[in-house]
Amino acid sequence: MPRTSKSSEPRVYQLKITIKDIRPPVWRRVRVPGNVTFLRLHDIIQDAFGWTDMHLHEFVVDGVHYGNPEDYEEYGTDFKYFNEERSIFERVVRRAGKRFSYVYDYGDNWRHEIVVEKVEAAGPGDAKPVCVGGRRCCPPEDCGGPWGYAECLKAIRDPNHERHHELLEWVGEEFDPEEFSPEAANRAIAVERPIREHGVDWIQ
Repeated sequence: MPRTSKSSEPRVYQLKITIKDIRPPVWRRVRVPGNVTFLRLHDIIQDAFGWTDMHLHEFVVDGVHYGNPEDYEEYGTDFKYFNEERSIFERVVRRAGKRFSYVYDYGDNWRHEIVVEKVEAAGPGDAKPVCVGGRRCCPPEDCGGPWGYAECLKAIRDPNHERHHELLEWVGEEFDPEEFSPEAANRAIAVERPIREHGVDWIQ
């Protein structure tokens, strides 16, 4: 069972989240209250990057898996999943320098490395999550993971590539891999999603 700790002083965590195996890197920097659940952190990551939350996901911290246990029952996984809706972030991750992972879409296998850059006493304005930085556009969903995305970029940048027109039409003429809008990310983050009820009550 994961170790837990309690603190009465509100804290804010600054996290740098980077999609692995993409060069140049696609990353976001967010500040989140320590009392968020892992489910809320999932929503924040989805919104900060621009993912569409259409696939399974999980967090792994020190070998412990956090997600929705119901999602994995039919797959017969060997892992026990702690309920992300009931797992409080600061009870699991407590110090700056900590690294852990977030995986989204097991088909494309988008692996995100999360680094805790700072842990500070919360001040005015820290009650809500916010994206404070980032670089580059989120890859298109279902493009084949980091390697598929690299091939997609190669094709849309080369008018002579045999799949240039096909993939340019698929991603859209306006797609710019260098584009990132913190304003758009924060508008999405500000809309907190409804609480999802999980049938299995695995509380850490």
